[in-house]
Parts: sequence; C-alpha cells; structure tokens
Amino acid sequence: MRLLVQRVTRAAVRVNHELVSEIAAGYLVLLGVAGTDTHKEADFLVDKLLHLRVLADDAGKMNKNVMDKNGQILVVSQFTLYGDTSKGRRPGFGAAAPLDLARELYEYFVQQIRASGLLTATGTFQADMEVELVNDGPVTFLLES
Repeated sequence: MRLLVQRVTRAAVRVNHELVSEIAAGYLVLLGVAGTDTHKEADFLVDKLLHLRVLADDAGKMNKNVMDKNGQILVVSQFTLYGDTSKGRRPGFGAAAPLDLARELYEYFVQQIRASGLLTATGTFQADMEVELVNDGPVTFLLES
C-alpha cells in the first residue's frame, strides 16, 4: 500500500465538475493498493498517517500530527501509484490490486481514519476526478507499507 500525503491548507474533489467533497487544513492522501495488500498494511499506514509529525508547532517546526491539530483528511483512490514505468513508454499496472480488493481496502482505510474522530472526506472510487489542492509548504511524503 502506498500513500502520497500532501499537507494542505485546503483540498477538494469534483466529479463531472460537481463538488463531491472538500476539506480545510490537513492532509490530501492519494491511496494506492497493491495486489498483495491486506488489512495489516492498511492498519500500519493508518497509524503512521495519524501520528506523522509534519504539521507546525507554535515555533513553526514540524512537530505536530494531524490529531494534535484536529486537521482534516481527504482520501482519494489512486491506482496509478502502482504504475510501473521501468520499461517502454506506457505504464504497466500489474502490481496494482484487482478492483474488488482495492475497493475493500480503500473503504477499510477510510473507516479506520474516521474512527480517529477526524473529519474525513473521500473522492469517488473508480471515478474520473478533478482534485484541487493548495499544498502547504510544499510538504509531500510517500508512505509505504
């Protein structure tokens, strides 16, 4: 499982030019699921994400996590995080999870984040989405299980 985590001042998702969800300050999380992933990998990354200290403290240092700051999280499915571009000019997606597994683990991941009590929004699974964000910093991290 891979998460591309971007610290944002705001983010939104539109489908067919209609607003689906939006958040204020927190994280935009692009989530990719591999064919070998299980709940174990999801649980590991939920814990890592919630406790990752990349938000500013009073001195401006990355010392607070999203729960400390009561931040918001927008989770968007992104199978292209498992695109393999090592050969040729067209990406291969053989490592990405099959649709049913990807959907199940995406929904599980979102459910676990919501259990933290933080406002958690989502994109629309398997839709062609427009994702807007204002990256704060910019601060972006790749987390992997």
